[in-house]
Amino acid sequence: MKSVRELALGLLLLCLGGPGFVSATPTCTGRFANPITDICWRCMLPIRFGGATLLSKGQEDTPNPGGSPICTCPSKRRIGFKVSFWEPVRRVDVVRRPFCLTSLGGLELDPGFDAPRGSRFSQDSTSTASFYHAHWYVDPVLIWIGAIFDNACLEQGGFDVAYLTELDPLWHDDELTFLLNPEVALFGNLPARAACAADCVAASAGFPLNSLFWCAGCQGSLYPLNGNVQAHIGGVEASSLEMTRLIAKMHREGLMWAAAGEDGLCGYYPQPIMDKTGYKYHMLYPVPQTARIDGKCCQPLGRSTIRWGAGREFPFEGEDFAYMVFRKRNCCQGAF
Repeated sequence: MKSVRELALGLLLLCLGGPGFVSATPTCTGRFANPITDICWRCMLPIRFGGATLLSKGQEDTPNPGGSPICTCPSKRRIGFKVSFWEPVRRVDVVRRPFCLTSLGGLELDPGFDAPRGSRFSQDSTSTASFYHAHWYVDPVLIWIGAIFDNACLEQGGFDVAYLTELDPLWHDDELTFLLNPEVALFGNLPARAACAADCVAASAGFPLNSLFWCAGCQGSLYPLNGNVQAHIGGVEASSLEMTRLIAKMHREGLMWAAAGEDGLCGYYPQPIMDKTGYKYHMLYPVPQTARIDGKCCQPLGRSTIRWGAGREFPFEGEDFAYMVFRKRNCCQGAF
């Protein structure tokens, strides 16, 4: 773990230009996730090879390409077998304090300028709104821990701090965000919001509904794609919504590509409107979500936080959050 920490810190210092940019303060809390004890590896399941399920342990899955178990990728001169699994590929921080890197042990950056701070405020006598920042880490865990080498079906590369919302003027401004998601004008009405109840039910029973693409299941509206939470109920629910919005935002900006379905067998492909069924996630901080509920320790996007989120938010060190994101992968595993 020490070498991983040193690598992550070295990459961060390299990107920012020098050690004077990084500091640690008591107000920025976090922890380096232990890949052995803090990651729920059951989330990778089910694993299928050539149309047969090798390992499932009761984990949830989405439909896989049918037909012959044999696949071909002419552009890559590959003939092989269809495989599917859920790959841990990204990590997301959701924090109140700008430039606080919870996943890097509570390191705090000092870039020399201010960014909006996270906050909670009352809109009226009956509702509370909130604002959080989020950080997007490229984190292909299976590669950097050396679990598997030279497999074309795994995302290649190392750990990297890829996106900070503190540097994005759209993240705290609803009007500017409209440039990224103009369709929000169609869904800011009561019937559209009421329809999200069906998405909540679907996500809690299985996977969310892509037909209701403007919904984030039980967390409410997916729009706007920024850090403003219009109805804050609790930190776990709000941070889950922010994580879902950030994934959708990365898809909309072309910074995250899909990997599931028939189109994913031979490589990744752009997907401006995120397929909500292509992701599962679990909490890494402040309380790693490794205890299983009904045999599962991760959940699809939009599932209610009532059961799994209890006791995972507490004062001071338990008000910032980190999540591990698993992406569905369908791939043609080359045999020749």
